Amino acid sequence: MVEIIIGILMIVSFLGMVWYCVKGFNLMVGFFVMATLWTVLAFIGNALSPDLTALNFVDTITNIYQTGPAGFASSILVNIFFGSFFGRILMDTGIAATLIRKVVELGGDKPRITMTLLCTVTALCFTSMTGIGPVISIAVIVMPILQALGIPTAIALFAFMGSIMAGIFANVTNFVQYQGILAALQPEGSQSMMEYGFSDYFTFGMIALVVSLIVTLVFANIALSRAKSSKVKAWASTPGATSGDAPWYSWVAVIAPVLLVVFAEFPIIPAFILAALYALLTCGKLKGGFVNICRMLAKQFADGAVDVAPLVGFLLVLAMFNSAASLAVPFFEPIVGGLVPHSTVALAILFAILAPLGFFRGPLNLVGSGGAVAAVILAATNWDLAFIFPLFAVVTIAPQHLDITQSWVAWGLGHHKVGSKDFMKFSIPAGWLSSAILCIIALILFGLNN
Repeated sequence: MVEIIIGILMIVSFLGMVWYCVKGFNLMVGFFVMATLWTVLAFIGNALSPDLTALNFVDTITNIYQTGPAGFASSILVNIFFGSFFGRILMDTGIAATLIRKVVELGGDKPRITMTLLCTVTALCFTSMTGIGPVISIAVIVMPILQALGIPTAIALFAFMGSIMAGIFANVTNFVQYQGILAALQPEGSQSMMEYGFSDYFTFGMIALVVSLIVTLVFANIALSRAKSSKVKAWASTPGATSGDAPWYSWVAVIAPVLLVVFAEFPIIPAFILAALYALLTCGKLKGGFVNICRMLAKQFADGAVDVAPLVGFLLVLAMFNSAASLAVPFFEPIVGGLVPHSTVALAILFAILAPLGFFRGPLNLVGSGGAVAAVILAATNWDLAFIFPLFAVVTIAPQHLDITQSWVAWGLGHHKVGSKDFMKFSIPAGWLSSAILCIIALILFGLNN
């Protein structure tokens, strides 16, 4: 009975956290409070229940507030820093901007073709880039072009953010982020999530990129057909605007980290370093003497660190919450344990139906309040990682990167004066449909043999 009471209190606080996320309050503070609250409730429950082993106070506090964040930092955050550094390299060398200009020239004054090409290039860029800085840097190029072509701002913003979401599916930095979160939630004795590499996930990631990009473009085109387009304005570049174009052979740098990790089996950080050096070398940026080059590299790394600084703080606190979520499993099991499907088919269908719960940092979002649900599912089942990882990735990536709580989406709404409701009437159906399709694809590819 004690377990059920404590479990109910945890679920109520869990729902309170979802409300907190929806209201847009500070997530780092919110998850720290949740981690502390669940830790206190777990201590009370273990002290009152004779069926549970007593928790050692010092060991538990150390695991939640020290070991959890430290382990996450050592294995995950270094990759995030180098990923953001590489994103800054692509911006400062002009490679990303050059690719965008070229596809605009190719699309001409045809709004739908140009939108499709721009979204495709944006998706490819964000297979390697990450952080709000690169998003804003690309947005200030792409959004004016789409608006000048007569595409309503809400539709243009949705298409742009949807293309970023598509690219994130094949982004190696985000992969290690979700891998670390799930690894921290796994029960002892199960196959370690860290044994599941990016090369194992890559095929599904590329399928997810294509599917989610198609869904985004279909929704954008349907919306464009129903909307009254704005007046088309001249957007052609001035003759001097292309004088700084990056050479064509430098463009491969955009996807070089992914190719090195998947096909050459390079570690992630050396892949980012080599790709960055290639971009700098081919764009003529390694000139001006040793001191100036060092100063430039230091600035790019510092700028990249600033881009992801809020994310880093949030992820360190999220590691605390995930450690506390593992304490919640004995209290959740009597209440929701029986509801966890023990069939891969049932779980995939359930995730497909409930995918909108990944919005607003909800209970299916790993970078939100989904840690407790993930911990319960991982404890109750022992399915192949090739099935379970893509499933959680889908219901995290698709909703989160079309969500108004996502930092760069919030920036886009404010900067372009787009109402939240105008954006969500596209983003929620598109995120849901993308998730549902990809859950079924994950089941077909990896789940039927479990």
